[in-house]
Amino acid sequence: MTRSPAWRRARRGALGALTAVALLAGSAAGYSSAAPDAEKGGNRQPTVGRPNTDRNGCARIEDRLPTLKDWPKVDSRIDKNPFDERRIATMVKGMTLAEKIGQMTQPEITSITPEDVKTYAIGTVLNGGGAWPGKDKHATPAAWLALADAYWQASVETRTRIPVLWGIDAVHGNNNVYGATLFPHNIGLGAAQDPCLVRDIGEATAEQIRATGQDWAFAPTLAVVKDDRWGRTYEGFSEDPRITRAYGYEAVKGLQDSDSRRLGEDGVIATAKHFIGDGGTLKGTDQGVNPSSEAEMINTHGQGYYGALAAGAQSVMVSFNSWTNEELGIDEGKLHGSKKAVDDILKKKMGFDGLVVSDWNGIGQVAGCTNSSCPQAINAGIDVVMVPSEWKAFIANTTAQVESGQIPMARIDDAVTRILRVKLRSGLFTAPKPSQRDLAGSARALDSKKLAREAVRESQVLLKNNNKVLPLSPKSKVLVVGKSADSLQNQTGGWSLTWQGTGNTNADFPNGTSVLGGLKEALGAANVTFSENADGVDPAAFDAVVAVIGETPYAEGTGDLRRTLEAAKIYPNDLAVLDKVAGKGKPVVTVYVSGRPLYVNKELNRSDAFVAAWLPGTEGGGVADLLVKGRNTGSGYTGKLSYSWPKSACQTPLNAGTDGYDPLFKLGYGLRNGQRATVPVLSEESPANCGGGGGGNATEDLEIFNRQDSAPYKSYIGSPENWGGTEIGPDGTAAHAEITVVPADVNVQQDGLKATWTGAGAAQLYMQSPGTGEDLRGYLNTDAALVFDVVVNQAPANRTVVSMHCVYPCFSEVVATNLFTNLPPGKNTVKIPVSCFEAGGLDFEHVNTPFLVYTDGPFSASFANVKWVPRAGADPDARKCSDLT
Repeated sequence: MTRSPAWRRARRGALGALTAVALLAGSAAGYSSAAPDAEKGGNRQPTVGRPNTDRNGCARIEDRLPTLKDWPKVDSRIDKNPFDERRIATMVKGMTLAEKIGQMTQPEITSITPEDVKTYAIGTVLNGGGAWPGKDKHATPAAWLALADAYWQASVETRTRIPVLWGIDAVHGNNNVYGATLFPHNIGLGAAQDPCLVRDIGEATAEQIRATGQDWAFAPTLAVVKDDRWGRTYEGFSEDPRITRAYGYEAVKGLQDSDSRRLGEDGVIATAKHFIGDGGTLKGTDQGVNPSSEAEMINTHGQGYYGALAAGAQSVMVSFNSWTNEELGIDEGKLHGSKKAVDDILKKKMGFDGLVVSDWNGIGQVAGCTNSSCPQAINAGIDVVMVPSEWKAFIANTTAQVESGQIPMARIDDAVTRILRVKLRSGLFTAPKPSQRDLAGSARALDSKKLAREAVRESQVLLKNNNKVLPLSPKSKVLVVGKSADSLQNQTGGWSLTWQGTGNTNADFPNGTSVLGGLKEALGAANVTFSENADGVDPAAFDAVVAVIGETPYAEGTGDLRRTLEAAKIYPNDLAVLDKVAGKGKPVVTVYVSGRPLYVNKELNRSDAFVAAWLPGTEGGGVADLLVKGRNTGSGYTGKLSYSWPKSACQTPLNAGTDGYDPLFKLGYGLRNGQRATVPVLSEESPANCGGGGGGNATEDLEIFNRQDSAPYKSYIGSPENWGGTEIGPDGTAAHAEITVVPADVNVQQDGLKATWTGAGAAQLYMQSPGTGEDLRGYLNTDAALVFDVVVNQAPANRTVVSMHCVYPCFSEVVATNLFTNLPPGKNTVKIPVSCFEAGGLDFEHVNTPFLVYTDGPFSASFANVKWVPRAGADPDARKCSDLT
């Protein structure tokens, strides 16, 4: 039976029935542990199973969870079926090695045809963010289904007749699909503190996926985020593992619609990701190092998996991060190659019997591996290898590795057994082709506007409401300002039609409503005036001003922050807009659209009311519902912070229960309509750069380019065509006759810039900050180095230099011709001591261009991860200044 939004709401009961999460005391490990059914006492392995439930029948967010001493055995809702197991064993025994490895191989739809699926007996395909049938961003459900049918038909025409699975990054609705309703990102759902809501969204997302013919959702993300500088913070429900535990259970239950043996007819395969510790990396670095003790992994980062696996999650995706702590003797390195994490912990101790899938080219990050060859990862326990484009080489390499004994046949058989088990449990073997399945092509299934609007209302957190400005009278005449007021791109954030969420317009979300649109609906279009930059309008002519500001879209490491948490430095125009409307005699209501808490003291001081709207998705009307009195049938603002909010620009990491915990707004904070509470005038002090610069000692890396420009730096090309500089666009491209730039893969997907000097004349690639430069003496004081990753595609033909500028004509350079010529093939990390530039006269007190490459002959190289690193100038592999002449 297809379930309607009305059915879901009736089941859930009234809003606000759940108890708010209480603030927690003690260490992180002390408040993040097993469910009350965990084994207590003795040395026996603990067990966890179904959670306690609230009065609506959904997983309860517990007040406190006991501490586990070991990884628990998780009792899954889905049991093994003896008949299935006998059938699987027979199938595996009759398969050839090529057919088995085909089942383990997962190409991306842009690099594999249906004919390839048939030829190579491919078991699964995927599409990441920004991949669509026919490369058409506006592909219809019929086009999605046609491609799904083609892959399915090809797979059932193989000798084994094993149907193919199609996995998709549906992380807040079926977000790759034009016209689908997009829900708030997980950070907003965490603020709702409503596990039933998460189950409902899982159900609705599964229906959306079935409408376009996929079988498998790469969701939910179960990261317990400990440093909000991380670019994936918004993908985590909370810094509090108790919320993540309950939500993990309900998200999987909603997606899979499962019973004790099978997924439900409206369900899709859920993926618990990313195993394990992606939210606990040092400095919030995406794909970085998690130094947690094993106890911290068990009691903090493991919590979401206990919930998800108990609900019957059938796949687990391995994380990009490393798990390393030299002092504790932990040296697992990249988790894609960790047998301890994948096989010993997840499969053996926790008892997971579904399939383990790698992340996008994740095997290539394991030491000694490439994107197409990694016996270590398969031996560690990965069953399905996500190898988007180099899949033919992967098949050839893996075949040779099995035949040579590097990978035991028993490991291959185990992987295929798990894949077939999940396919059987999903109902794939008995399902017709995708276009003939329940909900295929259903416009109603893609439309979840009512549920999404409800989710938006529940997720908003009211941080400030001086003089009870909110809610506004429905008769108010308002001025709306700010870049995000009428931007569905900013409102939906990353993972929205495109991977980064960029390159979209409102027309790309034909069924969406912006916050501005919602306000016009609530107040009447005649009572709403919009001026994005607040130019040429008098706030005094209105009853109130609504400013909708905040972050712009990003995904994964592209969103990592390094220099500061201060919103005014990252998005300075937002503060400029507020300055134009604040203090003009009319109240200013700020709606802050963001994927994480940021230091917003300046913005708060200029606002009479301040709402954390997070990334609400396509239903901006839900924001307006709470801003205007009488628009919401519930009790107004009910959201509570699931992340602590900083009171200073460098206050990270910041987590409840840790020593010195002193946030501006605590975990669990949130005002309600009419609540008597004010926020006083706040300090606006902030450093230019956390942990670096000035005449002292730098302690933090100075990020210049990390997948994208790191504010305030921007990337440019220059040549006689325009020595003033042509900014490299958000698509990573720019071109002169003398030099061209396009995106490139250096470490991970599109993390670099490939610059090609054509030889038509002199040209340069450089990264520059505006104004008179920054005081970076602290990096010279700590023997820092300019560090960057580079792949040389064509060695330089003429003299080539790396330089730094202190506002031209003040500059210094080193000759790098031999450096680039003599680098070995592939990626190299180059370290040039900044002291080499001091010798050339660089004024470190006014550096505005910390990286520049110049030549006048043919040369091609891809650059990524550009930064200044304290003390790296003394590293053994740092270049000698005497060699750079």
